Amino acid sequence: MSEEKHILDKVTLETIKQELLDRKSKILEDLEDISQEDSHEADNRSAKFPEYGDKPDENAQEVSEYSTTLATEKILEKTLEDIDKALKRIEKGQYGTCKYCGDTINPKRLLARPIASSCISCKNKLQNS
Repeated sequence: MSEEKHILDKVTLETIKQELLDRKSKILEDLEDISQEDSHEADNRSAKFPEYGDKPDENAQEVSEYSTTLATEKILEKTLEDIDKALKRIEKGQYGTCKYCGDTINPKRLLARPIASSCISCKNKLQNS
């Protein structure tokens, strides 16, 4: 059963686009705070390693914080990638169309999850398989 057809109006599309751009800007700021330039990495950034001292407890704290920062960096980079994909779909006029079935994605879903690239029906099928 496919989703009911919904039309994404220009005002809603502009609202979503602006939200995506705002989120992208915030993520880039957050990445700047927790990472540094590194030409050896594919994305030219790597998580900053904290320096608290040479005592064992300070070393343990450094490793723990670095692990958390590394995980956070990966999540932010993935979200940034999803945002860029959504912005490209908007640019190409493909935003709001399910990449699996080609149906229109409900605007309520897009407002709740602007990076969504599939309709609820296809998402449920994927999660249940």
